Amino acid sequence: MRILLVAYDNDSYISWFPQGLAYIASTCVKAGHEVNIYNQDVYHWPESHLTDLLNKERYDFIGVSACGGYYQYRKVLKISEAINKSKYRPFYVLGGHLCAPEPDYFLKKTLADAIVIGEGEITVINLLEALEHKQSLHSVNGIAFLENGQCIQTPRQALIADIDKIPLPAWDLFPIDHYALLRMPNMKNSERSMPVLSGRGCSFKCNFCYRMDQGFRGRSAESIVEEIKILQKNYAISYIIFSDELLMSSPQRTVNLCESFIKNKLDIRWDCNGRLNYAKPDVLKLMKEAGCVFINYGIESMDEQALRNMNKALTVKQIISGIENTLAAGMSPGFNIIFGNIGETAESLRLGVEFLLKYDDHAQMRTIRPVTPYPGCPLYYYAIEKGLLKDCADFYEHKHMNSDLLSVNFTDLSDDEFHRLLYEANQKLLSNYYAAQIKNTNQVIRKLYIEKDSLFRGFRQS
Repeated sequence: MRILLVAYDNDSYISWFPQGLAYIASTCVKAGHEVNIYNQDVYHWPESHLTDLLNKERYDFIGVSACGGYYQYRKVLKISEAINKSKYRPFYVLGGHLCAPEPDYFLKKTLADAIVIGEGEITVINLLEALEHKQSLHSVNGIAFLENGQCIQTPRQALIADIDKIPLPAWDLFPIDHYALLRMPNMKNSERSMPVLSGRGCSFKCNFCYRMDQGFRGRSAESIVEEIKILQKNYAISYIIFSDELLMSSPQRTVNLCESFIKNKLDIRWDCNGRLNYAKPDVLKLMKEAGCVFINYGIESMDEQALRNMNKALTVKQIISGIENTLAAGMSPGFNIIFGNIGETAESLRLGVEFLLKYDDHAQMRTIRPVTPYPGCPLYYYAIEKGLLKDCADFYEHKHMNSDLLSVNFTDLSDDEFHRLLYEANQKLLSNYYAAQIKNTNQVIRKLYIEKDSLFRGFRQS
């Protein structure tokens, strides 16, 4: 079949490589299908451009995948409208975290023919085979569709136990030279980056997090090394962004991966998502030796009770120790703090601001955002149970207007007081960040003019 996969425009100058689409694309190509990518993310085409393309080209199948979020919701509605008005409308499928928790709502809202729920590689191939042979959609596991106005959800597709067997992403179908320019903390201007997935899932169960599949499945070190070597050879990639939820899924796995990178002399620099209770000096030292320069941590709160309420499985003591260990090892930590979870107060926010002012090394600009109960996560169902939220339509049409604004208030603060406190907190954090930039710039110009630094590359370098 002839397939078009849509990488939607996320309003970024340099876009994140759409790994999910790339995995689906490689799986479809391996199965003998023709796959094209619609790179709205790179070229910023208006939705009318997609309609025009579908009016000129005959595709059998079109797929769009999106994560949850107010921007993604509105973008998917626009793309759906463009697809639905096309002259030769293909079979239209949605996937990803946006639609999977509430398939009935999204099928009716977008008029998509089906929604893939969960891991897509096997499901999509089975769906394509059913379409080719004009079989019933009931025969395909892992999807939802409308039948006589009713949402039918088939049994979940079993997870791929050995994810090493999934074909590597179809990089050749994408404009890699664009994606390789994405900048990450502590990257050199001359470096080219690409994301790599070292595993799927997460074994922790925070109340604000939604995932389609339970548990964690890691790739072998051999498979990861093979992928990195291909990226180095074929695309001159020198910086790897480990994009999975938690590369540091355990200390032993982290050590094994690092030892493999060192043994294979990969000579790469990289970053990953980590867990602060696993951020021990010996592990961090090995990560640094293996090329790690940045570890992104989910801190969420510096309020002990709030951490328990959100089921974070971390203590304030572990957070402080992990951050101090990371800085001592010579790597930058990524500080992710949210505000407004169950039981949080103005004091919770104050503790988070104080922590950031003390430890942030300014490798990234960091602000504090309100917690958002995305459909599918435990906090979403808690909000519905407590009468704070009606349903998915209420969330996306009335409550979730922006990720930096309150969508559902779980605190005893008024909405206005909540936003005032966030304003004051982020004003402090941003003032501190820009003060650090000015200080660093003054050090640069002193070194330039007083010490006659001949390596200076100009004030306009970005």
